Amino acid sequence: MMGFFVMGDNYAASPIIVDIARDFSVPISTAAMTVSAYMLPFGLFIVLFGPIADRFGKVRVISLAALGTALFSSLAALAFNIQSLALLRAVNGAFAAAILPVTISLIGDTFDSPKSMMNAIGTIRGMFYLGAAAATAIGGGLSFIGSWRLVYLTYGIAEFIVLVFIFKYLEFGKGTVEKLSFRKSYSEALSDRHLLKVVSLLFLVGFGVFGSFTYLGDYFVRHTDYNILVVGSILTLFGLAAFAGGRKAGTVKDKVGTEILVLASLLGFISLFIIAYWINIVLVIPALIGFGLAFVFLYVPIIFTAQQRLPKQRGTVMSLAAFNMFIGGAIGVFVNGRIEEMLGYRYLFLIASIIILLTAVVGYLLIGPFTSEECTARDCLIRLYERVTAK
Repeated sequence: MMGFFVMGDNYAASPIIVDIARDFSVPISTAAMTVSAYMLPFGLFIVLFGPIADRFGKVRVISLAALGTALFSSLAALAFNIQSLALLRAVNGAFAAAILPVTISLIGDTFDSPKSMMNAIGTIRGMFYLGAAAATAIGGGLSFIGSWRLVYLTYGIAEFIVLVFIFKYLEFGKGTVEKLSFRKSYSEALSDRHLLKVVSLLFLVGFGVFGSFTYLGDYFVRHTDYNILVVGSILTLFGLAAFAGGRKAGTVKDKVGTEILVLASLLGFISLFIIAYWINIVLVIPALIGFGLAFVFLYVPIIFTAQQRLPKQRGTVMSLAAFNMFIGGAIGVFVNGRIEEMLGYRYLFLIASIIILLTAVVGYLLIGPFTSEECTARDCLIRLYERVTAK
């Protein structure tokens, strides 16, 4: 739930930027600075919290981060000018950076069964993206009945409530390493070449999924007569699909093996292809659901494999993974913006679908049945084709 509200706290900024600009009498481009103010420290601080959690305990770091996000989200409602709002959002983003990587690393410490662990990771990640997908509707609705200040205050109060349950129900265990050393933690992680290859896949996931999802709202508005609140509600289907699929990701992986990556890539490719060519809303809505399932079925096996490489430093591993996904998403948003300007939305989503196919093929070769075998890229691709067609 903390992940739901933290991601919503970030993405709810989109429908309220116009109100912020009007309230402070600044251009919309200046008001949008508050989004960048949140995202920049979010990306930078991701790499710090993993090693800290490994040393001092994951629940302790989660609770501290939850307190920070709740406090500074609430204070944002009291901002007196655009500069103060940007500063409060920046501090909020720094604290929020801990929630996702440390929570998923805690899942890795909590579950012994690979199936249960992957189902839990998928549930957590799905809830995060459900919060992001629902934020447009929630933020737009709250600003409509109140103001943009009510949006930040509501999210802050919700985070305070969840923090109470964290203190009540979670056990504050010890860290898994004896000494805090960022240099040692990352030197060990970066020296594991296979780990680097696996987490690098998340750059492609971030580019293909986050980099394209950002533009779906405007894309839907252009192709329908719906307002932003209705479109925000439709986009929530992506998060619901990711949440529902994530709860069963481990079960699906247990049944089909690493072919889950092939399934995800085909589902993602077909979904984005339908979205790109927009035949009608009747087909696009199921495609949006398929896109959400494809995302979580790609994400969960990659994260599970990465965590097994350094089981005592799962916090560091998750920080490295989250940083790759964040950078991939940020670059994807920028590059896709240029693609949309030059070629239009259709090519944006078609290119994203190809990126998802590439992610799955490379991921299958890295964490599939050939990882322990000596084979050339050509031979591995031939074996991949034979296994998939046989199944």
